[in-house]
Amino acid sequence: MTGFGKSVEQLPSKKITIELKSLNSKSLDLNARIPSYYREKELSMRKLIASSLLRGKVDFSLYVEVTAEETSTVINKAVVTEYMNQMRQIEQSASDLDLLKMAVRMPDALKTEREEIDESEYEVILTALNHAIKELNEYRIAEGKVLEEDFLLRINNISTLLNDVIGIDDERMTSVKQRLRKALDDLKEQVDENRFEQELIYYLEKFDITEEKVRLANHLDYFSKSLHSEKSNGKKLGFITQEIGREINTIGSKSNYAPMQQLVVQMKDELEKIKEQLLNVL
Repeated sequence: MTGFGKSVEQLPSKKITIELKSLNSKSLDLNARIPSYYREKELSMRKLIASSLLRGKVDFSLYVEVTAEETSTVINKAVVTEYMNQMRQIEQSASDLDLLKMAVRMPDALKTEREEIDESEYEVILTALNHAIKELNEYRIAEGKVLEEDFLLRINNISTLLNDVIGIDDERMTSVKQRLRKALDDLKEQVDENRFEQELIYYLEKFDITEEKVRLANHLDYFSKSLHSEKSNGKKLGFITQEIGREINTIGSKSNYAPMQQLVVQMKDELEKIKEQLLNVL
């Protein structure tokens, strides 16, 4: 969701600059910085931004630079003259220049006339705002393409590691059986083979990961399909990664076999990289 958009419009007497910057956020958090005489139009500009930028911490800045010989702030001559007269009564030897320097710093020496919004100027601002929004979205789309490639790489890595887990699963079960048999042999006690087989089957069922392997493969496939959806699906992808993590953790807890646990650690590492980047997805 990170991005930046900027638009500059030159009017006969003003230069208008609009900047939009977005960072990661679970919802739309819009902060607007605009001149006071455009406050009555702030709500409509916010709605325009919100209709295009669904999520993100967005900073919206509108700068208006006067380039011609006009200003909304003027010197209040009557007030400044009265200040000078009063100060001259206090210090008669003071020069007019010194009195003027002090007078213009006094309250109400300057007055600002409220400008009325020029609708034609506002139309130019809306055009510039739409251009900045478009530029920011193009930035986001370009970033999204990079993220998509990274997600597919990580998902494929997890899928490859899952195949490795499947490949050593039979070896793992054989190893578990051998450890149990050795433990019994070390006891040097006579056991009922039938009872032993029953207990062994019950024990091995606790370590069976067939369901987890199937569900994990389905979740990985679902993630890849959802990634190509045309709708905003960042939160959906987050939910899928939670399910992927749950299956990986279950495989790890049931594995009881060092080589498989090493593969699980690698899968977790790939999944964490996905989770970090999902914050950038709408």
